[in-house]
Amino acid sequence: MRNYFLLAVLIFLSNCLFSQTRLPAMFSDNMVLQQQQMVSVWGVDNPNAKITVLGSWGKNATAITDAKGHWKLKLQTPAAGGPYTVVIKGSKEVTLKNVLIGEVWFCSGQSNMEMPVKGYSNQPVIGSNETILNSSNDNIRFLNTSRSASITPLYDVKGEWNAAGPATTGNFSATAYYFAKKLQSVLNVPVGIIQSAWGASTIESWMDKQSLSEFKNKIIPNKLPDSIPNRTPTIMYNSMLHPYIGYTIKGVLWYQGESNRENASEYYALFTSMINSWRKQWQQDDFPLYFVQIAPIEPGKVNAAFLREAQLQTMLSVKNTGMAVTMDIGERTVIHPAQKEQVGNRLAYWALAKDYNVKGIAFSGPVYRQLEKTANGRLMLTFDYCDQGLTSFGKPLTDFEIAGEDKVFYPAQAMIRNDKNGVLVVWSDAVKEPVSVRYAFKNWAEGSLFNTQGLPASSFRTDNW
Repeated sequence: MRNYFLLAVLIFLSNCLFSQTRLPAMFSDNMVLQQQQMVSVWGVDNPNAKITVLGSWGKNATAITDAKGHWKLKLQTPAAGGPYTVVIKGSKEVTLKNVLIGEVWFCSGQSNMEMPVKGYSNQPVIGSNETILNSSNDNIRFLNTSRSASITPLYDVKGEWNAAGPATTGNFSATAYYFAKKLQSVLNVPVGIIQSAWGASTIESWMDKQSLSEFKNKIIPNKLPDSIPNRTPTIMYNSMLHPYIGYTIKGVLWYQGESNRENASEYYALFTSMINSWRKQWQQDDFPLYFVQIAPIEPGKVNAAFLREAQLQTMLSVKNTGMAVTMDIGERTVIHPAQKEQVGNRLAYWALAKDYNVKGIAFSGPVYRQLEKTANGRLMLTFDYCDQGLTSFGKPLTDFEIAGEDKVFYPAQAMIRNDKNGVLVVWSDAVKEPVSVRYAFKNWAEGSLFNTQGLPASSFRTDNW
């Protein structure tokens, strides 16, 4: 009798679960939906049930649940505005209130993306107090994803949408907040940010099993690790990315790389594979993905310049990507640069120029293009993204090195040519027949080369030694 009773309880509980219209956490009060799109909405109800979703802006859509009770549909959204309500009618009726229509960006990575506006313990974000004090803006909404780990892909996350204000903004990602603030002030539309990040996570942890199968040296776990799940392949993807796949977004912001300095030689291939797989799974064509190049930092035996080089290579070869350079705002012994407003703004320049058609602004720092040897044995470098020329803002050009065929590098001098935009001349009296130049190609350097709009050049090398 006891077994029959337990079975009856289980059946009752199962029926109760299916007898409710349930939605993932991202579909809730205060959410932001991408404007002027057929946005995806999904949930769970009884099997073979009719679901109707109605937007108070005058559009609706219907779906039938499958044998397991899952449903998904597309709902047309209007131009930016609100607040609206969204009603889901199934076995019960659910009403989502205070919904805005605007621009939605998904923001992921490790601790520099996770770092909140209020900063970390003993690690500040410059200007955080004033930022928090003056942050009241109902047109900026954030969804912070709670940390979780899973060996299999999950359906839902824990988190809730909140509007920006002194009581909430301190807990938002600083990088993502400043990005959202800049977009909202320029575009004058609601901006929604979904943050899903975990400090010290590796890029492999944010990739799915199929993508990682291309890399024979990657071990896919069959159980949760006892520690550091954020550094274990597929775990972050399963728990903190997979639930969001399909939520209609404008694009992605990515701030990660510090945890992959030890395998920097793999990063370009891993990063490219991750971007391509995310785009394929989201089914939103080649949505924009803008990322932050890791900042210079002194500690460690690994040369972070190779990781920065892999990131630069990604920007130059993967469609619809852009990179915010941080060569000028690194901190010698701290892995979390305090100038997060600079980082957020630099990401926003890419989006505003490329996705929102804002004309007349710079969005990238100088990017090395080619090298030529001059008649007097000096090397002349040309750069892209500096139509108004190059500058060091009155400070010496530092961290240049030059080498001959012997591959031995010596400190070099550099001079900006004033007669031609985007041209730099580099030389060293110790190298009579130079063939290669490196700029800031080391763990720690203080960026000294900019375009006149104030955006720094990435570290680079002209050789592949």
